[in-house]
Amino acid sequence: MKSKILTLLLLCLFMTGYGQTKKKSKDGADPKFDSLKISAEKLMRLKKLKGLSVAVFENYKVIWTNQWGVKEAGSPEKIDVNTAFSTASISKPITAIVCAILEEKGLINLDEPISKYIKRWELPKSDFTKDTEVTWKHLLSHTSGTSQGGFEDYYQGDSIPNIVQSLNGILLPRTKEPIKFLFKPGTNWEYSGGGYVIVQLALEDHLQKPMSAIVKEYLLDPLRLKNSTMIQPNEKGFLTNIAKVHNDNGEIIRTGIPITPQVAPSGLWSTPSDLAVIAIEMQKALLGKGNKVISSHVARKVTDIVTLMGPRGWGYGWQRGVGWGNQEWFFHDGSNTGVGGDVLANMKNGSGIVILANGDKPNRFPLMSHVKNKVFNILHWNIPKDTKRVKKVPENLAKVVIGVYNEFLLGYTRIGMNTIFQENNELYINSPVLKQDIGIGKNKMYYLGNNTFMIDNYPNLVQFDLNKNNELVGMTIFKEKENVKELIIPIEKLKTVDTKLYDAFINNDSAKALLLYQQLKMEYPTINFENALNSLGYQLYAENRSTDAFHVFDFNVKEFPKSSNVYDSRAEYYFNNKQYVLAKKDYEKCLELNPESGNAKEMLLRINNLLQQ
Repeated sequence: MKSKILTLLLLCLFMTGYGQTKKKSKDGADPKFDSLKISAEKLMRLKKLKGLSVAVFENYKVIWTNQWGVKEAGSPEKIDVNTAFSTASISKPITAIVCAILEEKGLINLDEPISKYIKRWELPKSDFTKDTEVTWKHLLSHTSGTSQGGFEDYYQGDSIPNIVQSLNGILLPRTKEPIKFLFKPGTNWEYSGGGYVIVQLALEDHLQKPMSAIVKEYLLDPLRLKNSTMIQPNEKGFLTNIAKVHNDNGEIIRTGIPITPQVAPSGLWSTPSDLAVIAIEMQKALLGKGNKVISSHVARKVTDIVTLMGPRGWGYGWQRGVGWGNQEWFFHDGSNTGVGGDVLANMKNGSGIVILANGDKPNRFPLMSHVKNKVFNILHWNIPKDTKRVKKVPENLAKVVIGVYNEFLLGYTRIGMNTIFQENNELYINSPVLKQDIGIGKNKMYYLGNNTFMIDNYPNLVQFDLNKNNELVGMTIFKEKENVKELIIPIEKLKTVDTKLYDAFINNDSAKALLLYQQLKMEYPTINFENALNSLGYQLYAENRSTDAFHVFDFNVKEFPKSSNVYDSRAEYYFNNKQYVLAKKDYEKCLELNPESGNAKEMLLRINNLLQQ
């Protein structure tokens, strides 16, 4: 009998131990993510990224968190799960959620003119607004027409504007002018941090509290988030466990602790775990089950698509234009100098990911893309498109749509061009935006009839508009089963001198490219081809076409030898490829042509230090 009891005890212990080793953990111990932990660490060293923090959630709970690196260069203090980062524009959807909560409580009305709530300042006079009142909803969805897209950070010792001064353009190094209206509210889309500053002013004036206290009272405290705040580093009560900001060389920028008076658009400090809690609460609210702080009404209001003009799908605070893994997401990124990240949460289930990093864009973007791509693969978040309606692409349509376009999937024209091409009788689109975001540049196009396609990793449908002669005259982007106005893009915006330059230099040998370039100069006599070539070089570089990029930079120097900027660009290419002697020569030429070039002076100091090592 005793032997049987002993055997049972040993069996129970064995089973208990087995269960413990298999138990999932959110502290980085899940073996599924081991390869990601290793590969991310290697890539961080390569890209000189100092710190990275990630939270992954699935089935409405955080299943894995991990942190890499240190809080500041030269310090051994490692980033931990409670280390907060400046989240930049991730602040905007948080502000939108709080506004919707306040409306639900009867404290504000988002349909009303925001001027009713402002006491310290008046909206600027404009012909665009004389017959149209500017509402909270206009400002929260970036459809108000306001300027001041973004702001530079401040540091201890700087002259820091209050928000009224900010709106008046005082002490704004980037904008340098008062906020103004660029179009009639509700008729277009323009990303506007200044619009959110107006929201901040209205909330503070109406509720007689600082923005940080409002967000704390109505969202952060109810969700019990201890590592998030809109209090700034120069104010009492700021967080102590923080990651400092770094430049692209991995060096601390000034004090490393940016101060943001424009807190509604970009002043939140938080952690991936805290932001994941907010995202999951939103998801539960959308599901209508388990939510305690954010109601279903609020969640739907801030995520419903308002317009397709803004990155092809924008709600109140949240972007809805991403379709990664062929799923529906609400999303927002944040990007300030030396820090940034993403919040990505599924609209229909409880999955998502939050990433924050304390490095500049060249350092953090490759890591963020790598992490997202690996997580999607590990957790099988890539779902194939429903191909029941797919048809064979007519040959005459394929011939018409193949070619180079200004970026139309998300409208980020500065990142690169879209190229549609045919392979094995199938159409594909190369997207530098998707390549940057999730590491997938080549995406298949599926024909649905009526000149309309769905595209992998993209949530909208694209219809190519042809005239009676079967010539492309534009494009219509729309979303099925959504009550939102379709977006029509004319051919003049899709095909420009920039796309033709791109086509000339990518798809032809040097002799033919030169001939096509000369023809374009004759066709577009008013175009600044120095700037166009310079932009093309950077686009090619962003697409990892390093050799092609150099040829364009080099050609630009020969074409415009008296411009300091062309030498600066080629020097940057040389520097990034560790050709320091050639970079030094170009920066010296740049300084000769423009003695006021601060960048050339700074780079020459860096190069001389490197050459002396």
